[in-house]
Amino acid sequence: MGNLKIKDLTKIGYTDNQLRSLVVGIAAKNFKHHTPEQLLCLLADILQQPEQYLNDPAAGKIAEKIIGKPEEPVFTAYELRKEPLLYKTYGGQHIEVAAHAQMELAMQLPVSVQGALMPDAHMGFGLPIGGVLATDHAVIPYAVGMDIGCRMALSIIDESDSFFDRYAYQAKQALKNHTHFGMEGGLEVRQEHEVLDSPVFRELPFLRPLHGKAVRQLGTSGNGNHFVEFGTIELTESNTLGLPSKKYLALLSHSGSRGLGAAIAKHYTQLAMNTCKLPRHAQPLAWLDMHTEAGQEYWLAMTLAGDYARACHERIHANLLKALGLKAIHTVENHHNFAWKEQLADGREVIVHRKGATPAHAGELGIIPGSMTTPAYLVAGKGAGNALNSASHGAGRAMSRQKAKDSMTVSGLKKLLAGADVTLIGGSVEENPQAYKNIDKVMDAQRALVGVQGRFMPKIVRMSKD
Repeated sequence: MGNLKIKDLTKIGYTDNQLRSLVVGIAAKNFKHHTPEQLLCLLADILQQPEQYLNDPAAGKIAEKIIGKPEEPVFTAYELRKEPLLYKTYGGQHIEVAAHAQMELAMQLPVSVQGALMPDAHMGFGLPIGGVLATDHAVIPYAVGMDIGCRMALSIIDESDSFFDRYAYQAKQALKNHTHFGMEGGLEVRQEHEVLDSPVFRELPFLRPLHGKAVRQLGTSGNGNHFVEFGTIELTESNTLGLPSKKYLALLSHSGSRGLGAAIAKHYTQLAMNTCKLPRHAQPLAWLDMHTEAGQEYWLAMTLAGDYARACHERIHANLLKALGLKAIHTVENHHNFAWKEQLADGREVIVHRKGATPAHAGELGIIPGSMTTPAYLVAGKGAGNALNSASHGAGRAMSRQKAKDSMTVSGLKKLLAGADVTLIGGSVEENPQAYKNIDKVMDAQRALVGVQGRFMPKIVRMSKD
């Protein structure tokens, strides 16, 4: 098969020199009767799902090189604590029983040290959304979540709210032209960012096939409650941003690490479940020991996903501001769905998982959104040790997506939007404002955790149609 060219291999994602050499050699010996098109199609498939080819006599060598030789996992079986450790709850009257049950299970893990439940808490996968868990040198991929590094980003712009009187149409067009939502596709103009050059994409064989998708999805947003919106923010007199207390134009976005983060979460959750055996109902909370290669690998991959999420927000904000000739005078960003190495008051180092919770160390700025018609709050943390220096990540769902769908019509949603003077591009009834808890009650329940620095009101909102 002499027609196999290095540039063709590069095009379909084979960027590693050693891997390309191996492929050329194997193709010449084993795939002589394939047409160039058939061969490239096969090679692309091996790169996308190498585990499917590990037992193939010829393709297995390529698959092995891509993901590393599979070793039989050595697993350890663990018992749960008979009684869960106590944990602190904020805004308990608004939190469903199922979220408490999930948190109690997490507090029975032998590696758990401390926990807290935020006032937006509701049932999730693994940890509840709004659950914060500190563990002893162990990281739980499912307690970080599927959308690793999901985050908020706010750009405060030196324009008043009269901007919408003059340029509402241009702002809508910019949102349509420079944002993209959903599982597939990307922006028309290829995005550049240094995160795409991260050596971690090459160092971890599992990540190599994901690089192409990361390139395509850079600067885009996911489904569900992800959004990009223009609105106004009124800063308090006591704000720590060094800005005058008045109303500004602002751009706010919420999304995460796209397909990259989801693939990392699936891969390492499975690895944790294969090596850390727990009673069946607790198995999704399997952990990776931070002293092992797998634990260190996940940490590298998780960090990359967080950096990628940040890069997506940077591109979204840069593209929109450039399109409208605007400039940010201040930006604030924060992750939720992540794990951090932190110290407890007694000096112990722990891994703090914030599943849908905002970091709120003393003075740390963050953003807590409500819904498409209700306020988002710019906050400064108060460093509450009982809450593991955390706060809610939003209002939190009061209804499941199905219930929200069943209880709201499209015309009903249009009425709500008109009443709030909000324009929605895309969006769905599943994300209607009544599907969420009252953001002001949630904020009231966490006065000990954060202080309000500013109040953002949405005006033009872009979300996924799904």
